[in-house]
Amino acid sequence: MAERTCRILIKYIFTSAVGMLTAVFLSGCVESPIKKKPNILFIAVDDLRPELGCYGQSYVQSPNMDRLAETGFTFTQAYCQSAVCNPSRASLLTGLRPDSIKVWDLRDRLRDSVPDVVTLPQYFKNNGYHAVGIGKIYHNVIPDSQSWSEPKLHIDGYPFDPDAVYRKDENVAWLEKRKQGIIEAGKEKRYIDRLGQWYLKYVATENIDAPDDVYFDGVQTDVAIQKLAELKQLNKPFFFGIGFYRPHLPFNAPKKYWDLYDRDSIPLAENDFLSENAPLMAINNMRELRGYADFKQAPKPHEGKVNEQDARLLKHGYLASVSYIDAQVGKLLDALEKEGLAENTIVVLWGDHGWKLGEHNSWAKMTNYEIDTRVPLIIRVPGMKNKNAKLDQLVEFVDVYPTLCELAGLPVPEHLQGTSTAPLLDDSTLPWKNAVFSQFLREGIWIAPDGVEYMGYAIRTELYRYVRWINWHTKEFAAQELYDH
Repeated sequence: MAERTCRILIKYIFTSAVGMLTAVFLSGCVESPIKKKPNILFIAVDDLRPELGCYGQSYVQSPNMDRLAETGFTFTQAYCQSAVCNPSRASLLTGLRPDSIKVWDLRDRLRDSVPDVVTLPQYFKNNGYHAVGIGKIYHNVIPDSQSWSEPKLHIDGYPFDPDAVYRKDENVAWLEKRKQGIIEAGKEKRYIDRLGQWYLKYVATENIDAPDDVYFDGVQTDVAIQKLAELKQLNKPFFFGIGFYRPHLPFNAPKKYWDLYDRDSIPLAENDFLSENAPLMAINNMRELRGYADFKQAPKPHEGKVNEQDARLLKHGYLASVSYIDAQVGKLLDALEKEGLAENTIVVLWGDHGWKLGEHNSWAKMTNYEIDTRVPLIIRVPGMKNKNAKLDQLVEFVDVYPTLCELAGLPVPEHLQGTSTAPLLDDSTLPWKNAVFSQFLREGIWIAPDGVEYMGYAIRTELYRYVRWINWHTKEFAAQELYDH
């Protein structure tokens, strides 16, 4: 598209977006139907893209997330602020965009740049809630003790980061050998203990005939259920955050979840090709997948294609991991019912960003593409009408903080950069935002092939996605992309 046309589109997008946001803010607040302060069950699922039964993918076995959607609201056009764990979660949990909190990649620490920021669970804690978390809510190495009323729950016997825990004998033996090699090379044992097994990851998938609690997500679900029973006894509402690690790599799940799928029948990506004329910094380098021993030699997107056999293995593993987590979500929902908490508990389930399963001839996240920035977001509010509603309006993760505040009857902090979606839950026909925004910093270990660091800013409207790349150091324009989706 010509430069002039792009400028016109950008001007239209920003002008209409500001106008729509103003209209939304002036539309007033919707009173929550809950009479007393509701509890919040806040479920984060790592690397979960909106590929579930409730999002129209009937081949995905996700009956429990579908059950949640049937009694709540499914946002079909929800977007994260950045398609990588740390900035995405930091934005959602602060209600602020990455540039405002200076959290752009995995290494940035929220409190280093904004030490006094009040996070979502912290705000609820400050307003009379008992806030507790378990699992991956913030990025792994950033538990943020200020957010919680008690120390973040940890499970004995698991490393600080339980992401890459293996259970097959041959995989465990390999890891132990690798650990010993690091120690003999001069690294301190406490270095390994602190990092857990993340940097010792082995194969990208594991299929073992074992119960759910063979892996961390199953164990933490059992602990969370016990904690729900304890929270019921408190004389105050609670904010309970539970963060699941799967379907993040490695795709390790009990065999019964692998058995839900016929590998040969799993649909593979249709747009398994690089975007024509896209700039070199647009796509990731697949470093995340290529960090595993069995995919170390996988070609980068601009070099070649992962073969069909491996593609089917990976997507099978991803789907098995999704179904494994779905079962854990089901246990939590059942526990809410059993404890008599369901009728006064708002449940929100979200995945921190999308994930490529062969789309754009690539795997994993870390781009500004639709497949990486579009996310699942489901909210259930007891007593509200329009259950099982599909909301097609454009929303983004910075909207979650003000939404939960309004639904819980708490004042919405004025500094938040998102918009409460509570009015949509009352009237799903309301006109809404004309645009949402994402960004991705192609730097550090994710650097572009030319060795330059770039920031890409993406604007998503109803019909278009525009991405503008700048040199991160000189701030000069570098490239642009425009897509009709």
